[in-house]
Amino acid sequence: MVHSLTEAQRVLKPNGILIDLRPAHKHRRAGVGDGKDWQMVGVMRENFDDDIAANRAVRQVVREGLFQQESLIAFDLDRVMDTLHDFHAWLEDFSTDKLPSHEWLYQKCERALKRKRARTKITVRGLMRLGVMRKLNE
Repeated sequence: MVHSLTEAQRVLKPNGILIDLRPAHKHRRAGVGDGKDWQMVGVMRENFDDDIAANRAVRQVVREGLFQQESLIAFDLDRVMDTLHDFHAWLEDFSTDKLPSHEWLYQKCERALKRKRARTKITVRGLMRLGVMRKLNE
């Protein structure tokens, strides 16, 4: 990621702004319902090695004087899915050699949905980080 940030710094105009928007390294929470009616069912178990490396890369380019960190905020983002099939397909994107299966979470959501009214949605809530960095003049 340091290479990507260096390249971004090269192509930005003087005092240009770089927006760094990505998931924060905090486990996503799956639940049923949405908005204020959301109830957590379980917490995913993700590997944060890439996220930690990305944070390290941002700190490095700031230390090297390529960028100045203007602001950094974190906020929850909800991914709402209409059906268990949609949720299962979304979970499959996380199935890698590095991550354990989340079949247990699928089953917990399935049971939770059976106790809810029709058309209840599955919502995965995850923390996002939004960083704004300004290119420092050469």
